[in-house]
Amino acid sequence: MERRPILYLCGIAVLASCGQGGQGQLIGAQNRPSWYQVDPYGMNYLPLGSYVMGPSDQDAPYAQVAKSKTVSIQAFYMDQTEISNNEYRQFVEYVIDSTAKQILGEEDIGEHVITEDEFGEEIDPPVINWKARIYWDGEEEQEALFDMYYPESERFYRRKEIDTRKLMFEYYWIDLKEAARKSGKDLDLGYTNVKGGKTSIQGHSDRSKFIIKEVINVYPDTLTWVHDFTYAYNEPMTENYFWHPAYDDYPVVGVTWSQAKAFNVWRTQNMMNAWLQRGGEPFINHFRLPTEAEWEYAARGGLDLSPFPWGGPYVRNRSGCFLANFKPLHGNYTDDGGFHTVPVDSYSPNDYGLYNMSGNVAEWTSTAFDESVYDFDHDMNPEYSFDALANDPPAMKRKVVRGGSFKDVGLYLQTGTRAYEYQDTAKCYVGFRSALTYLGRGKAVRAEDL
Repeated sequence: MERRPILYLCGIAVLASCGQGGQGQLIGAQNRPSWYQVDPYGMNYLPLGSYVMGPSDQDAPYAQVAKSKTVSIQAFYMDQTEISNNEYRQFVEYVIDSTAKQILGEEDIGEHVITEDEFGEEIDPPVINWKARIYWDGEEEQEALFDMYYPESERFYRRKEIDTRKLMFEYYWIDLKEAARKSGKDLDLGYTNVKGGKTSIQGHSDRSKFIIKEVINVYPDTLTWVHDFTYAYNEPMTENYFWHPAYDDYPVVGVTWSQAKAFNVWRTQNMMNAWLQRGGEPFINHFRLPTEAEWEYAARGGLDLSPFPWGGPYVRNRSGCFLANFKPLHGNYTDDGGFHTVPVDSYSPNDYGLYNMSGNVAEWTSTAFDESVYDFDHDMNPEYSFDALANDPPAMKRKVVRGGSFKDVGLYLQTGTRAYEYQDTAKCYVGFRSALTYLGRGKAVRAEDL
C-alpha cells in the first residue's frame, strides 16, 4: 500500500515528459516561460479588497456628486509618491534625445537610426539606435540640429536653448472599448489611426483601425504659476520650478491629463517593456493613471469609512501639527510647514506607505467626471472613461482630480471628496502618480486567505 503514492507520482512524471499531449492526456502547453511579479521600483503593492466608496462626512457644499457605495478593487500597484520634476524630466530628455536622433538619422549623420535588421532586411519604420552617442558640439550635428533650438530672434541674452514647443511625443494605444462593441455599424472614432486619416470600424477584420496614434507636446506649462493666481508674485516659480535642481524632488505640475497619459505610455512601452523585450521576458500590464475608485481605495490606506488618509476626523496629530500641505486657518499657508508645494515624500505616509494622498498637489485620475457616475458604474473595478476630442464641448473633457492641494481648504483633503479639471488644461496645483494592475489574483496576505 505504501508504494501507491510513489507509483502515482512516477506516472505523473512520465505523462509530463511525453511532450505533445502526454499519451493523449491534457497537460497544458509546454515550455511556457516562468513568471514572478516583481514589485516595480518606487511603487507599493495594494491588496485586492472592498470598501465603502464615497463621502465619510457631510456634503458640506451640497454638491450632490457622490454617495456611499460598496465597491471591490483588484490588486494593483501605486507610486509611493507623486511623480516628481526629476522623474518627469527623464521623459522630457527622452523626447529631446529621440527627436535629435531622428533628425540625425534623416541627415545620415552617425548611426543614430537603424534601418536594417541583423539579416540585412529593411526595417520600416526605422528604429532609434540608443547606443549611438549624440555629439551635441559636433559641427555637423550642430548644423543638423539647429532647428531644435529657439530662433535667434527669440533667444534671451543669446542663450542657445531647446525650443520646448518642438518636443513632440508620438505614441499609440488600442481602443479596446470600441473593439469590444458588437455593433455592425460604421463607427467614426475621430482619431488618427496608424494608416493616417480618419478611422472607421467595419467589423473586426482590420486590427489597425483600433490602434490610435496621438502626438502631444510633453513640456509642462511653466506659466501656470502666473496665470493660476491673479495679482500674486509667482514669477520665480515659473522661471525655476521645473528645471532647477532645488525642485527635483517636488511634484511635477503644469501637466495636462493628456500629458500624464502620454507619460505612462512612455513609461510602459519605451522604458519597461523595451527592457523586458531585450531580455526575452513577458510584458507586464501598462502603467496608467489610477481610476477614481483605485485612488480613493489607496488614499484610505485600508481604513474604511475614514475621512482622511491618516484616519480622522482631524487634520492635526496629537502634538498639534498639521498632517498635510493645504490651506489651513483661513489662509495661513505656512502653518503646516509648506507654502507652495513641498517634496513628494513630505509628511507621514498612510498605512499603504503612500505619501501626500491628501494635500501638496491634487492628482489626475483616469476617470471622466460625471455627477451621477456612482448611480451607473459597476461595483467591481468601477470606471467611467471618455476620450474627448479637441472639438468636443468642455463638459465632455472633465476628468476627476482627487486629494486637494496646497491652495485648497480641508474639505478637499477628504478621501471621498470629488473635483475635476479639464483634460487639456494644466494647473500649478495638479500633478499625478501612476498605477499598474497586478498580474494574477494578488499576493496572499494571511495563510488563511490561501
